[in-house]
Amino acid sequence: MMIKNYFKTALRNFRRNKIFSLINVLGLAIGISASLVIYLLVNYHFTFDKFEKDNDRIYRVVSNFIFSGEVYRNSGVTSPLGPAVKKELTGLEAVVPFRTVDDVKASIPSAKDPVVFKHQKNVVFVNEDFMNLLGYKWLAGSAKTSLSQPYQTVLAENVAKLYFPKLLPQEIIGKRIYFNDTVPAVVSGIVKDIEQNTDFTFSTFISRATLENASLTPEDWTEWGNTSSASQLLVKLSRGRKPKEIETAMYALYKKNNKPDPDDKSKSSFKLQPLSDLHFNSDYGGYDLPLASKPTLYSLLAVAIFLLLLGCINFINLTTAHAAQRAKEIGIRKTLGSSKKQLIVQFLSETFLLTFMATVMSVFLTPLILKAFSGFIPDGLHFSLTTHPGILLFLLMLIIVVTILAGFYPSMILSGYKPVLVLKNHAYANTGKTRNAWLRKSLTISQFVIAQVFIMATILVSKQITYSLNKNMGFKKDAIIHLSMNYYDTVKSHKFVFMDKLNSIPGIRMTSLSNSPPSSNSTWSQTIKYKDGKKEVNTDAQIKIADTNYIKLFQIKLLAGSNISQSDTTSEYLINETYAHILGFHKLDQAVGKLLNKIPITGVIADFNQHSLHDPIKPLVIANGINRARTINIALMPQSADGKAWKTTIAQIEKAWKEIFPDDDFDYKFFDEDIAKYYDQEKHISSLLMWATSLAIFISCLGLLGLVIYTTSQRTKEIGVRKVLGASVPDIVAIITKDFLLLIAIAFIIAAPLAWIGMNKWLANFAYRTDISWWIFVLGIGIMVTIALFTLSFQTIKAAIANPVKSLRSE
Repeated sequence: MMIKNYFKTALRNFRRNKIFSLINVLGLAIGISASLVIYLLVNYHFTFDKFEKDNDRIYRVVSNFIFSGEVYRNSGVTSPLGPAVKKELTGLEAVVPFRTVDDVKASIPSAKDPVVFKHQKNVVFVNEDFMNLLGYKWLAGSAKTSLSQPYQTVLAENVAKLYFPKLLPQEIIGKRIYFNDTVPAVVSGIVKDIEQNTDFTFSTFISRATLENASLTPEDWTEWGNTSSASQLLVKLSRGRKPKEIETAMYALYKKNNKPDPDDKSKSSFKLQPLSDLHFNSDYGGYDLPLASKPTLYSLLAVAIFLLLLGCINFINLTTAHAAQRAKEIGIRKTLGSSKKQLIVQFLSETFLLTFMATVMSVFLTPLILKAFSGFIPDGLHFSLTTHPGILLFLLMLIIVVTILAGFYPSMILSGYKPVLVLKNHAYANTGKTRNAWLRKSLTISQFVIAQVFIMATILVSKQITYSLNKNMGFKKDAIIHLSMNYYDTVKSHKFVFMDKLNSIPGIRMTSLSNSPPSSNSTWSQTIKYKDGKKEVNTDAQIKIADTNYIKLFQIKLLAGSNISQSDTTSEYLINETYAHILGFHKLDQAVGKLLNKIPITGVIADFNQHSLHDPIKPLVIANGINRARTINIALMPQSADGKAWKTTIAQIEKAWKEIFPDDDFDYKFFDEDIAKYYDQEKHISSLLMWATSLAIFISCLGLLGLVIYTTSQRTKEIGVRKVLGASVPDIVAIITKDFLLLIAIAFIIAAPLAWIGMNKWLANFAYRTDISWWIFVLGIGIMVTIALFTLSFQTIKAAIANPVKSLRSE
């Protein structure tokens, strides 16, 4: 009964103070909504690969290399390592080598023409150990027999339905599939799709024994000195074994089978990467999901806490500021026998009810926020109270925490009034100088500190993105498209016939054949030896294969020597300026004619960024020998005024493509758009910061509006007296406003160094970065002051133009 009375009293108080209650509910609702969205995002990423049995003992083996002081990381291992580890090492419950392959064509025989599925992803060569380790559930077939023989394939449920839509799992067993027209396979099993969050998204499993066939065996199958990211290895440690012990044993096994060159100064090692690290670690080819990095997720958690704090600060400020109006109520309650404990429970009940209302509102706001930011919300993330019971637990904990955080201090203040002073109107004398007033100012300053840090960070991130997209990377990137030929098309003449057709199209300025554009995520590197007669220099250099048009098309500067000549096999090198200096040449022309791996250097080109601005420029070799080149770079003529020239040219390119490669899809990319994608993560962070900044400013301004409403109501008589004595409206507005502007100025003094430290730390992720300019800070406080003045103006002007006679009559 008493609890019921508490809530009745709370509802009456809300009705009496609608504006203050609405501001409190709205501020808390926004903070809770933001926290809920961030909780969903963080929880989604941190639940990856938690379902596997004994997942804390499962590791992926990765490779590390050091060349000339540079560290290189590879998610794969040498192909022979897996079988050798399984045969010779102890302390492992499971050794699971597997081979990834992508962009596969699958053909399903039928009575008429075969049904063809192009560009199939998530194809992998495995044995039964892989299926057992990850715990796949079998709908048809079994792990023991389904992958034990060559030319067997197991399909995940979603792919089985795609390939054989009208058949049940048991009916699919025995059906044939041809992969890339050359690999026949019989369906031997169907497994259920993994419903939990996982980075093992494979859906087509071909028996690893199939690769033992001579015509399919990869070139590096038995080579201990060749590491490929396609050749991966999972291990499960026996209980009590330490990863370091296994790493040491693996390296010893590798050294036994791969005798190093005495002159080779490079170093290599193996590392056991925990299963829980796969989703986040971009050093080993991390997974391309927005915001999927631990620092970013921890930053998101900090943002959620800050936004919640802003809502709680609003509540504390407005409740303590409003306390004078409830002083008599408290005095009467105490006179009638209410204890301090009962009053605390009463005020906490009001906070609980208000927080509950805000939480209900946030449940309706959250789907709208998720929809608004669908660009960086993963496809697998959904908001549902019924299917995600953890959300209800999170919200319950949030209500309790916010109730205590926001309600405890105000309840202690309100319940502490002495009845005698209250009833004599002395309870809140000198309100502007009380400890509570200073606390309100401190909390308001905290709000503005958070908001201004967000504003400055948003400006800096946008500035870095603009810098990255507009920096001269050392090559031309506009009006260039590129497309790749099918890797499995081994007919040598096809690409040259296609190139001839392209060169006859009027809208094409120039074409070039290479293995990749100047800046690309596709990299190939190898150790190159240079001997100057005294010492030998071993350097890991990136290799690009290109024809003679390559540096002309991309307008890469030739600093010394001459361009490479056209050749089917590698006979000449161009090197970049960085590599020339590493080799010890002070003058670039000294490098011309020297031999690298017995191949002469014909020229030295200017440095250009081979990757995004996160990475430094590395030693580079451009080799002729275009037999292995499968990327066609096309420089277009300038776009026409009506925007139709490129459309016409690309249509002609597609027509030529279909004539030469009728079975392959025409898929081209603009080079400048590829480069822009390097910074998708930064764009997501920028969007998130803008969102957080907007919410922080909005919540802060809600609190500011509440405080100015309270201030003007407390100073009603003072404003009336000033007007009677001749003060103008601008004078009164300035008097009321200056105190709040002072709080913003103090907040700026605190926020500026905090923002500078945070921005410096973030920019450290870029090898090439913009400056932290002084105008970022000026603009930051300028934006805050402008928004604050706009918020203050409504109530201050209203108070200043009020009739002084009414003001002087007010109680």
